[in-house]
Amino acid sequence: MVSLPRFLPVLLVEVLLNTPAQLSLPLYLPNDETFASFYPGENPSLFAAIQSAVHQPHGSYIYFWSREGGGRSHLLHAACAELSQKGEAVGYVPLDKRAYFVPEVLDGMEQLALVCIDNIECIAGDEQWEMAIFNLYNRIVETGRTRLLITGDRPPRQLNLGLPDLASRLDWGQIYKLQPLSDDEKLQALQLRAKLRGFELPEDVGRFLLKRLDREMRTLFMTLDQLDRASITAQRKLTIPFVKEILGL
Repeated sequence: MVSLPRFLPVLLVEVLLNTPAQLSLPLYLPNDETFASFYPGENPSLFAAIQSAVHQPHGSYIYFWSREGGGRSHLLHAACAELSQKGEAVGYVPLDKRAYFVPEVLDGMEQLALVCIDNIECIAGDEQWEMAIFNLYNRIVETGRTRLLITGDRPPRQLNLGLPDLASRLDWGQIYKLQPLSDDEKLQALQLRAKLRGFELPEDVGRFLLKRLDREMRTLFMTLDQLDRASITAQRKLTIPFVKEILGL
């Protein structure tokens, strides 16, 4: 079993390794990355498109891209959680973790309700992986039942893929750029996450965090989790002096 950092056993995705023992590799997805906890900011069209794709009964394809930490994995995790909670079979393939599995893991995934391929830029130039994804894409189109969501760090035509036909396929369908959040939107995203966890993040504390910490959302959310635990332990509300004390600022 592969244990990914900060991942909790809420959503189990079984993938099959092409080995003599036919081992299964369970991956655990975060239980706090849902549609409800995603703050769309300037991305209402993308957010609506993904929700629509998840809820419609037939296959569809969406590609969206952003810089690392822009929220693309969150959206894929949310889509997986939404369908998994309804008892449907889903597959999540984080290509930045591909050292743990082989391209044959994609075999048969066209039978799933949803396939999410994250960080496709990581396999640019890898002939085996590019061909495996190309073949899966074609099988999904043929069956017409599977929703396919793919993310990258740039538009499909700029991925430097060695297989031109794959680049062409990825450029079909709905293509979106996941726009980064402004500082005000990051504050609202933090306050939303705090509300869902059952506590309040005062505006002055939120702005202090944005001023003093790395503004990358993953870092901010991890810090928020740390402060929540510290607040519960100390039985104190979040204030700037308390935050300074906990974070050593």
